Amino acid sequence: MRIETFICNPYSECTYIVEYNGVVYVIDPGMYTNREKTTVQSYLDEHQLTPAYILVTHKHPDHVCGIEYLQEKYPNIEIVDYFNQKALDGISILYTPGHKSDAICFYFEKESILFTGDTLFKSSIGRTDLPTGDFETLIKSLQKLQTLPPQTVIYPGHGPTTTLADEIECNPFL
Repeated sequence: MRIETFICNPYSECTYIVEYNGVVYVIDPGMYTNREKTTVQSYLDEHQLTPAYILVTHKHPDHVCGIEYLQEKYPNIEIVDYFNQKALDGISILYTPGHKSDAICFYFEKESILFTGDTLFKSSIGRTDLPTGDFETLIKSLQKLQTLPPQTVIYPGHGPTTTLADEIECNPFL
């Protein structure tokens, strides 16, 4: 499994390119500027990668502003989000509302890797004061995530990676 991180748009959103079992995924394509699109495209071209899926943790603009670009470049690419779920080999989709009602996380089971979008960050959580956000609901979603193995590596929608064990120990919201 290979994961490459790109920091995009004015909100420093993390866009991930993941190679897993011969399939290429783009998680939360937040490429906003032409430079960001070119950087991501150059990586894909350099490594001769053709993304098959766009995985969307939630539909806030900073996480989806690059979808149209990818659809133009790769007409057969499929979108997987809360509204368009599909079975993906080795990947569980966990419903984690609270930051937004359509929030989901993608859990790569064998590797214990979790892409959390804005549900969980290093030492913090996503905002709940935006439309469809709800603090109590987010806390319940975090409790669900705590049932995963402690060695789970967390790739958030903003900021650095962390582990579930570190978050359970240090994050005031867990």
